[in-house]
Amino acid sequence: MPGRWLSIVGIGEDGAEGLGAPARALVTGAEIVFGGARHLALAKGLIRGDARAWPSPFAKGVAAVVAARGRPVCVLASGDPFLHGVGTTLARQVAAEEMLVVPSVSAFSLAAARLCWSLTDALTVSLLTQPVESLRPVLQAGARLLVLTPDGDMPAAIASYLTRSAFGPSRISVLEALGGPRERIRVAAADGFDLGKINRINLLGIEVAGQGLSLPLTPGIPDDLFEHDGQITKREIRAAALSALAPRRGDRLWDIGGGSGSIAIEWLLADPSLSAISIEARADRAERIRRNALSLGVPRLRVVEGVAPMALDGLPPPDAIFIGGGGSSTNILDGAVTALRRGGRLVINAVTLETEAILLACHAATGGNLLRLSVSHAGPVGGMTGWRPAMPVTQWTWVKP
Repeated sequence: MPGRWLSIVGIGEDGAEGLGAPARALVTGAEIVFGGARHLALAKGLIRGDARAWPSPFAKGVAAVVAARGRPVCVLASGDPFLHGVGTTLARQVAAEEMLVVPSVSAFSLAAARLCWSLTDALTVSLLTQPVESLRPVLQAGARLLVLTPDGDMPAAIASYLTRSAFGPSRISVLEALGGPRERIRVAAADGFDLGKINRINLLGIEVAGQGLSLPLTPGIPDDLFEHDGQITKREIRAAALSALAPRRGDRLWDIGGGSGSIAIEWLLADPSLSAISIEARADRAERIRRNALSLGVPRLRVVEGVAPMALDGLPPPDAIFIGGGGSSTNILDGAVTALRRGGRLVINAVTLETEAILLACHAATGGNLLRLSVSHAGPVGGMTGWRPAMPVTQWTWVKP
């Protein structure tokens, strides 16, 4: 097609034989063919131009593709190039009208077909660049997971993680080299996983079972799931704060004074498109936040060690900001307001009279919403039961006009 100098062709383990005529013509007609060493080997019989394996770092290869703009270039990718593939990366730098994409069957589709699972009901997860702990949010009893792994060692690591998390009875189907002559499917329970050598091209089908603790799908997960030193926004207050922060797809949060990281972590658990930065002055707490983020399955949380407002300089702008109840200052508040995008939400919790006075002044000057939160828990009083109140929290929410 005129103007479409870049073609992206998805290729499976069946190689050139699995490609249709249009895809074969694009590979054969290209002056330059980029791809992984495995992809180039699979298409070897079709390549007439200069075959170039992706360099390290990968960004150099992307730059080389863009530098060849205007010449007939073909990029080979695994299966569907826009499913955790190179297509997504290239589309950030090459306009859609300059590309022609011919996908092949994705690994997820092949796996669902082999297992006879509904692809719309299964949860799809990529661990190509993420640790096994990233599975934590989707470990729900009865769930079916399709998990892409980066190598032949990851399946055993996943089985070990499931077992440690009390999901040992989970059934794991290991699907290797799907769609090619070396295809193989083997099954084992996580707590009895011993399949020996596994092809580095593999995908797992996991039927989650066991007595492990599943994370709730609503805000306000139990406090005892976080490692903390007492500096934590408690469960009920956290749920109210997250409601006020109102995460929307693709939003970024600044959590100023991260403490245990509970607000930022629950923000990230709401949707995989969300991002968050936790700013924490104390090194021990910053390290604790990182541990909590990993154990609760959101290692993408960025932790910045430093004192606000200086630590805010240079950070990507936020769509929402949370400032905890331990204290605040007009300098921090001014820095947060300046950085916040238009339409962004600012939520500040106050537990001290001094911070509450700042919030009252802000409300009087700029409006917003003031809320007083008081929570009591039942506890023993002598031989009977009574209410034990927690410190009340004043919450101010403001939307930047």
